[in-house]
Amino acid sequence: MHNVSNPFQACNDIFFRPNGVFAAVAKANNWSWLPFIIVMAMAILPNYLYISFVDFDWYRELIVMAQYGNSSPAEQDMMRQNMSRESALFFALVLTFLALIVINAIVAGYLTLMSRNDETCVQGFTDWYGFTWWAGMPIVVSALISILLIFIADNHQLPPAIIAPLSVAYIFGLDMGSPWFSLAQSFRLDSLWVIYLTTVGVSQWTSFSTKKSAVIAAGPYIAI
Repeated sequence: MHNVSNPFQACNDIFFRPNGVFAAVAKANNWSWLPFIIVMAMAILPNYLYISFVDFDWYRELIVMAQYGNSSPAEQDMMRQNMSRESALFFALVLTFLALIVINAIVAGYLTLMSRNDETCVQGFTDWYGFTWWAGMPIVVSALISILLIFIADNHQLPPAIIAPLSVAYIFGLDMGSPWFSLAQSFRLDSLWVIYLTTVGVSQWTSFSTKKSAVIAAGPYIAI
């Protein structure tokens, strides 16, 4: 197994040689702040660029018709009046930040409970919470693709799914009016990468077999 000597090297190697990274992170202190910053920034940046770039009148109408299409015209008009670019930016950025904090905490709690079945595992909740940011690093790839697609776009009427270009919704061109949109938006190819990294990490930090680690890693996604 190769040696990982610092968190910057770990952020690079997590994509290519994750075994060494998780082995090093298990013994290191305060390394997980770096992937936390990277993951958070790369989750927020596509949202910021998209809302700043999109034809907001078109986007607002898209959201209103998708979410309030069955509401009365008065309710739809009220929604239009209350929705501005500034408010959309605020909610997108704040909700993305809070969602990642909460979701990773839930996953860390889940991994803490699962690891209690292994008497050799010494990691607690805070260790597993740091672990989740390393396992979440594939978002960098998705975010970079999203940023590139926004930059090369030839018009400002971009579908919201472009924020998650590795999702089934974007790949198959589903619009927000589709009853399958939410499910398809949540199923992302980079999530499979996250499951793989979680499998590697769990097998490194516990004495579980690779098969059992994979079941544990996939558990939250299967439940969702």
